[in-house]
Amino acid sequence: MASHGIRDKVAIIGMGCTNFGEHWNKSTDDLLIDSSSAALASAGIALDDVDAFWLGTMGSGLSGLTLSRPLKIQHKPVTHVENYCATGSEAFRNACYAVASGAYDIVMAIGVEKLKDSGYSGLVVSSPAGDGTQATVTAPASFSLLAPAYANKYGVDEAELKDVLTRIAWKNHRNGALNSRAQFKKEVSKETIAASPLIAGQLGIFDCSGVSDGSAAAIIVRVEDAHKYTDRPIYVKALSFVAGPAAGPIDPSYDYTTFDEVVHSATDAYKQAGITDPRAELAMAEVHDCFTPTELVLMEDLGFAERGTAWKEVLAGTYDLDGELPVNPDGGLKSFGHPIGAAGLRMLFECWTQLRGEAGARQIPGVGEKDSVKTKALTHNLGGAPGACVSFVSVVGSKLD
Repeated sequence: MASHGIRDKVAIIGMGCTNFGEHWNKSTDDLLIDSSSAALASAGIALDDVDAFWLGTMGSGLSGLTLSRPLKIQHKPVTHVENYCATGSEAFRNACYAVASGAYDIVMAIGVEKLKDSGYSGLVVSSPAGDGTQATVTAPASFSLLAPAYANKYGVDEAELKDVLTRIAWKNHRNGALNSRAQFKKEVSKETIAASPLIAGQLGIFDCSGVSDGSAAAIIVRVEDAHKYTDRPIYVKALSFVAGPAAGPIDPSYDYTTFDEVVHSATDAYKQAGITDPRAELAMAEVHDCFTPTELVLMEDLGFAERGTAWKEVLAGTYDLDGELPVNPDGGLKSFGHPIGAAGLRMLFECWTQLRGEAGARQIPGVGEKDSVKTKALTHNLGGAPGACVSFVSVVGSKLD
């Protein structure tokens, strides 16, 4: 795949993120106003300074009017994008390319989702009309297939794998407890997690990410203009998005221990960013932990562990806040929450916060300082199901290469 990238051509100069959770007293409009206002204030600019907008939402609005109406945008381009759970990241990707192309000077990428008072009991959306032959499998059921497949392939005892998945949930809740914006701000004991009621297969309630409301936004400019607005911009190193052939569910060779789409998007992103050893070179990673076995498999697909060894790394604390490579330091989807259209930009918000040394109690040791050795962070989104998904990987950094 010919993917040349736009490394160090654009930069983030401001970001905003609402609290994620149950916003019964706020509308989609309110959330968009809150996150965009915070991003504009962070960048020190006014709404009129923004040339164009990219809005990501999966089910909380149609067309650019979803954003232009509440913000009272005066006759400027607002592009509405959707790409499953990578929707927010897709808004960011397209906004970055627009600036890199020279089409615009200052743009906003913004994502939103209002799920809690819309009647959704899960990530349920209306599907286009079909011929009635499509399989109807819930997300928990589909992703629950990862756990036994992984255990069988790598010879992991079922009880030990349960401990691994429990520790992933425990870690993310522990991180989320340090995050004032998170949906779930409370540590949960491993005993409680392990004993939670089963939802599908081996997955209990605490193995599943929550459904929430929220919004996040970013302001993007060309690199040469970044220091006009902030002395600590965050530079875009790589943006990679792929959609797979969706053949996994009908392919006898697909074994549910990997996401091919993730491997391809990660490989492309690392090439764009010039990264050869992601585990050693990255300061942190925000990954799509929609379910605990998803995070486990992603550790190998993203190159953070050798095949068949991620379960050992989880138990060893490699991905803890004080570990070798902190993963989901803000609590991840599991604790921060998962408003679909905002999730990817929320991940970038954590990179922005950590790389600038502004994460407070959850600040990763040695990151965000002037003499930090590790200055790059990764975000990852996954949309769809095992064997049939889209995948996005970005790399951002606090220093120019």
